Amino acid sequence: MKVNNRRRKKLSKRSVSLFALCVALVLTLAVGYLGMNGAWLDSRGLYKLLPWLPTDDVNNWPQSIALGLDLQGGVYVEYEASMSDEMREQGYNFDVLLSTTMSVISERLTEKGFTEATVSQLGTTGIRVEIPDVTDPAAVLDLIGSPAKLEFLDPDGNVFMEGRHLQTAAPTKDESGVNPAISFTLTSEGAELFGDMTAKSVGKNITIMLDGVELMSATVNQAIYGGNVLVTGSFTQAQVEDICLKLQSGALPLELRQDKLDTISATLGVDALSTSVRAAMIGTLLVMLIMIVRYRLCGVVAAWALCIYIILLFLFIAVVPGIQLTLPGIAGIILGIGMAVDANVVIFERIKEEARAGRPMIHAVRIGFKNAMSAVLDANVTTIIAAVVLLFHGTGSIKGFGTTLLLGVLTSMLTAIVITRFLIQRFVRVFTKTELFVSLRDAQTPTLAKEAK
Repeated sequence: MKVNNRRRKKLSKRSVSLFALCVALVLTLAVGYLGMNGAWLDSRGLYKLLPWLPTDDVNNWPQSIALGLDLQGGVYVEYEASMSDEMREQGYNFDVLLSTTMSVISERLTEKGFTEATVSQLGTTGIRVEIPDVTDPAAVLDLIGSPAKLEFLDPDGNVFMEGRHLQTAAPTKDESGVNPAISFTLTSEGAELFGDMTAKSVGKNITIMLDGVELMSATVNQAIYGGNVLVTGSFTQAQVEDICLKLQSGALPLELRQDKLDTISATLGVDALSTSVRAAMIGTLLVMLIMIVRYRLCGVVAAWALCIYIILLFLFIAVVPGIQLTLPGIAGIILGIGMAVDANVVIFERIKEEARAGRPMIHAVRIGFKNAMSAVLDANVTTIIAAVVLLFHGTGSIKGFGTTLLLGVLTSMLTAIVITRFLIQRFVRVFTKTELFVSLRDAQTPTLAKEAK
């Protein structure tokens, strides 16, 4: 009776494991199919999450993954930023001015429809602007080539003060301390100009323009001298913060000198994308084949886990905002694939050692994973540190490489520690023969061989 109960338990565990593997296979194929063919999901509006798996057919490349300049083609321009002598004498912080100027350029490009444009710092004083899918540089150079232009207009529409006369702008409250208001301070020259103009314009409107667009128009109630101005009205807190940010961006411009301008042909980008993806596919298939030949059913598990790794990685690239896929980014993905396989190799070698010691495969898998975890974690943590350094201190394509490498390593740890373990534990219950996982020579120790003789 006990023997029959044990057999029933084994059959039950085997059936459950087989069912779990079938479900996992169906899910992998279904999600992979959706990724290759596309589906619409609603997340904060109609947003195309899928397709997000790669293809070497550029016309079918997933739209939810933003392509960088080197793959999609476009324009890039580099500027050298400098601060005027007047601002330097007044003690302005150059780093703050540079960050503000970059924000202004980015906002301008976004407002004009260049939503995939990237603005990054180049060295300590440079700015690099990349605008994919643009063939005419003149269409955007005028847009980004000058600092924010803030102007104060009198009731007749004439400019009487400029952004350089503004020192600070900050959200505050009105006299009642309840309603949102805007407070800004002026330089000594600006205070005098503003005071004289408000004294002549009581009951009339003074308009503030930013880059030729009306930012705010306020009625003057009294002459305002001293350089401290309070603007009240029916503002919301969000409106007040937005206006103050724009006032500050117009008040702190940097002079930009164009150092470099170049265009990348869309044809070159298409060729680079298709060639790179095709090479990655061939390399991945060769890795899978080698793993299967070397590790038998363990290699099949590794190949399966690698497919899941690719699906998850491109899902994360599509979902995480701000990621643009570039050629160095594809290199980071391929390196991540290598890291994923490397973790599997370490784990499988530990499992082979346990099987060589004569332990059943179910125990060899459990002990092998336990012994391999320290090596797997150490290898991945060191790579994560390198990727984080590239991410925070790199620029342009180097930053893109660091981003995809970091995502790849984190995803590979997930697949190696969770998915590979889940799959191989089910495999050893369904396929009970040790020879299916390791060779007969590896499954026997020299001591057992002598005893057999």
